[in-house]
Parts: sequence; C-alpha cells; structure tokens
Amino acid sequence: MHYKNFYIFLLILISNILFANKDYPNLLIYGDSISAGYGMSSDKQWSVALQEIFDVNKIKFQIINKSLSGETTGGGLVRLKRIIEEFQPVYILLELGGNDALRGYPPLKVKQNLEAMISMAKNENVKVLLMQIKIPPNYGKRYQESFESIYSDIARDSQVELIPFMLENVALNSELMFRDGIHPNEKAQPLIADYVYKSLTPHLKQ
Repeated sequence: MHYKNFYIFLLILISNILFANKDYPNLLIYGDSISAGYGMSSDKQWSVALQEIFDVNKIKFQIINKSLSGETTGGGLVRLKRIIEEFQPVYILLELGGNDALRGYPPLKVKQNLEAMISMAKNENVKVLLMQIKIPPNYGKRYQESFESIYSDIARDSQVELIPFMLENVALNSELMFRDGIHPNEKAQPLIADYVYKSLTPHLKQ
C-alpha cells in the first residue's frame, strides 16, 4: 500500500511538470536569428532560459518562440497572421529589423513593416512589446541613427512599449559573441534571458 501511494504521488508529480504551463496564456517571441538561437541547439536558446525564470518566479506565461534565422520585417509581416491564429498569444515580443539593416533596406520601409505587424496584432487583440534594435557603427553614422530612431518613433506613434535592446550588455564583449560579431554565443544566453526578464515583466499583466 505504501508503494502504491508513492507511485500515485510520483505520477501526479510528473503530470504537474508535463502540463504545468498548459493553460497559461501565450507570450510569442517573434524575431530573427538572435532569438532563434543561431549556432546552438534549441534547448540552449535564451527563450528557454527565460521560461525557466518565469516558472521559478511564478510568472504565468507560456513562451512560444517562432523566431526565424534570416527573417526580415517583410518576411515577418507575411508570416504573422498565421502565427497569431495558430498560437493565439496575449503578448508578442517583436524583435525584427536587424536583417533589414544588414541588407541596407530603407529605414522607412522597415518602419512601415513594423507598424503593419503592430496593427495586425492589435486587430487580433494581441498586446505588442517592441524591442529596440541597434546596429554596429560600420553601417555608417547617418544610416545607423536613421535606422535606430524608428523604434522609439513607432513605440510613441503606435502606443506600444519599447523594450531595451537585449544585447546591450553583450554585443561588445567578445567572450559572449560568435566570431561574426553579430550573434551571441551559448554563454550569453542566460544573461540575455535575465536582461529580457527584467525589461519585460513590468509590462506583463497576469
């Protein structure tokens, strides 16, 4: 009888772990290779570490990461409606634009694509959190300033929260970056998760 009770307890415990977040509202991370975990296995991504921090601190959201390496704002706009319909998130963390800059796309076009995604999300009653994207100075000072300024403009005009650039304390540390100087390595992922957690949670209503 003692063993029977133990096995029942064990079964309940396992079930609680497996289905702990089943009924939590979804928080969609929608970005590019920085959020998709470039160069590492999916279980090492910062989004996974963020979910663990959420769980420990009883932040009741299920993180859905639909980021895609190489994604641009144009590609993100094409995919977004289907993603929203499939996962029905309450929040979306929008982390796009870096690849547009890499290709030298006009900041105005990037701005229009981001605004279109925000409008689409709002029409589906999804709250948008827009992440600031910063680019290296070798893009040229004029382009850099023009590009980076669109995010605060969008946040103001679209009335969405602007989340600080998640590589703020990572990008200039070579020990935390791959040799390309663009992508954070595995060592950086927990640091990114902690930074995003502190930036994000004040704006989440459970």
